[in-house]
Order: sequence, then C-alpha cells, then structure tokens
Amino acid sequence: MATPPRRPTNPMAAAEAAFKPVKKPVAPIREATAPPNVRELVSIRIDRAVLDHFQEDGPGWQDRINDALRQIVAGKPQV
Repeated sequence: MATPPRRPTNPMAAAEAAFKPVKKPVAPIREATAPPNVRELVSIRIDRAVLDHFQEDGPGWQDRINDALRQIVAGKPQV
C-alpha cells in the first residue's frame, strides 16, 4: 500500500481540524443542596414499637418524629 500524502487531500477538512474548538473539561456533577428548613423525602427503617408510639396520637406522626429528632440534634432530649 502506498504511503498517504503528507498534505491532506481535502483542504476544507484540514481547515476544520485546525480550528476545531478545544473540549473543556467537564465540571464535576454536584448534587443540589436543599435550602435550609425545607424538608426532604427520605426512607428510613424504624422499629415497629417506635412507629406505634408516634402514630398512637393520630395524624402528624411524621412531624412528631421530626420534632423529636430536631430536639436530639439540639441537645435537648425529648421526655
């Protein structure tokens, strides 16, 4: 097989290759952080006895769990 010529046979392709945009490195993907005091949907495993305790007063049990956890984080254990 013959060696290819040193100059490209298609000057248009050579010009496009010379002025082709340089690919910029991709920035790492960052997960969006939730604004403060906005609740996020999570899945958590809780013992049945704990769940029964918070559900025995009816609707609002998720808020009561959230309040109890917030008090623990603040250093004020719930009685």
